[in-house]
Amino acid sequence: MSSPNGRISAQAEGKTLVISYEGKKALQMEELPFTNTDFSFVHNVKEDYRMLTGKRLGCSNEGKEYVATLGEGIKMVLRLYNDGIAFRYDYPEAWTGSDPTVFRILEGTRRWMQQWTDSYEGFFPLSTTYKVEPVPSFSGISKSEEGYNNRWGYPALLEPQDGLFVLLSEANIEHGQSASCLYNDKELFKVVPADLTKGTVPIVRNTPWRVAIIGSLAEVVESTLITDVSNPCQIADTNWIQPGVVSWVYWAYNHGSNDYSIIKKYVDMAATLHLPYVLIDAEWDQMDQLASNEGKTIEDAVAYAKEKGVKPMIWYNSSVGWVDGAPTPKYRLNKPEDREKEFAWCEKLGVAGVKIDFFSGDNQMNMDYCLDLLESAARHHLLVNFHGATIPRGWQRTWPNLMSTEGVYGAEWYNNVPTFTAKAAAHNATLPFTRNVIGPMDYTPCAFSDSQHPHITTHAHELALTVLFESGLQHLADKPESFLAQPQEVQDFLSHLPSVWDETRFVSGYPGECVVIARRSGNTWYIAGINGTDEEKDLPLLSGRVQGWSDQPHITAFLDAGEHQWQIQTVTQLPATVTCRPRGGFVFGVR
Repeated sequence: MSSPNGRISAQAEGKTLVISYEGKKALQMEELPFTNTDFSFVHNVKEDYRMLTGKRLGCSNEGKEYVATLGEGIKMVLRLYNDGIAFRYDYPEAWTGSDPTVFRILEGTRRWMQQWTDSYEGFFPLSTTYKVEPVPSFSGISKSEEGYNNRWGYPALLEPQDGLFVLLSEANIEHGQSASCLYNDKELFKVVPADLTKGTVPIVRNTPWRVAIIGSLAEVVESTLITDVSNPCQIADTNWIQPGVVSWVYWAYNHGSNDYSIIKKYVDMAATLHLPYVLIDAEWDQMDQLASNEGKTIEDAVAYAKEKGVKPMIWYNSSVGWVDGAPTPKYRLNKPEDREKEFAWCEKLGVAGVKIDFFSGDNQMNMDYCLDLLESAARHHLLVNFHGATIPRGWQRTWPNLMSTEGVYGAEWYNNVPTFTAKAAAHNATLPFTRNVIGPMDYTPCAFSDSQHPHITTHAHELALTVLFESGLQHLADKPESFLAQPQEVQDFLSHLPSVWDETRFVSGYPGECVVIARRSGNTWYIAGINGTDEEKDLPLLSGRVQGWSDQPHITAFLDAGEHQWQIQTVTQLPATVTCRPRGGFVFGVR
């Protein structure tokens, strides 16, 4: 069995399925309940579709589909695409949550894997062994008999051969299904769905797609395999869906949005920088309880934003995760009738979208709830940003009003613990190869000042994150005073920053060390790079993948000139390499 271009192949050997890339073993699945090892070719897969957010607007894929009958009437549907594989299981009866998939990850294999926690807010440290101590503060912690962590979240990046990478994840979770994670017994990593909540909706008779993106780092970073295997768009008219950059209050104050005067500051900043959106965060329902607000309410805040030409979005507690002691508003979205009433009120008021926070994991109840929220929000023309929630699994194609999802250890952690200060640069240089490959990521980038704990990344590093990290709603973390104190060129950059990309190309880098990515919006290319190390590093900029960019008529460079200083210049030719300061970065705008 092989992919259309012949580079990826699969060979069934008894109860083992071996996946290879250009003849090199990439992935091995074991303990499959085969009754016969013959896969039958079904048909060719070929599709072109449009996205409203993501790595590129125009997507296409090509693959071959095969089917094998396993034990007890179970069928394995296997697709070999040019950039990886996707497979699922079809059951003769209602799915009970079992899954026969077991991956063997050999000791010594380089891997970047996150220990599982229901918010997916953890690091992807480089390791060559399963013998990793568990993070004691994580929810859902699980230990092996040896005392090591044995529960892992998606995505999981592997380097089974030098220069050959495999990214494991899943896609297209539907009503009645739960998400899954990986549990390991030494070298064997088993796919285990979260507990199912029975009786809410009919259980479907197939699993979600299990996905392995396979190839070079460029092929992994640029892949759209997660959305390729997801259901098509379910919204008939999508003209109202407009991605954009957001002015965001929480990072600077480590608090919600019950202070009307602070909301005004962020609205004013959005207006000054021509940002389309402002997020009014938690506790907006308590605005009239603050004496200094003089009776102002959320209706007044929304009206003020609209007067300034800024579209407001507001925050809700999902009320299924953190509830006791958590911020309000609560319990407004849980029941279908309450949800419809609340979203109708938002639409009438002129709210453009909702940020919904604090979900409680990956079980069927949470998956069904998220899908219900997306469907209801679409009926009322509301954009959606899920926070404290699971990672994207292709819903951004099916429900394109899903602009972003947290599911990442992002900049708001500067508010919580001092850990991020030393780890941020390497973490930032890992995310483009891991979490952000599978879908939009609300990291909330770009802070030039400090919050509760300092950052030691440079200004150009922070600016580069706005291009490196893809998100349909790009929330800018810093306070208005900091953004408006930057050079006019930086302010102009933020004013014109796209959050939709026509094309994405990986240029150079390695997880945790450095990364350079180029994204095109219209006729303009944005080339951004960061150094994830504490040493000065040369980042390659020109390669066969960027031919023709070196002689454009107008190139604006944002470079570091000291740890928190700018070097901004117009050049006529891109350099072959850029020397990055420790934890530094750069952005080139080419048009």
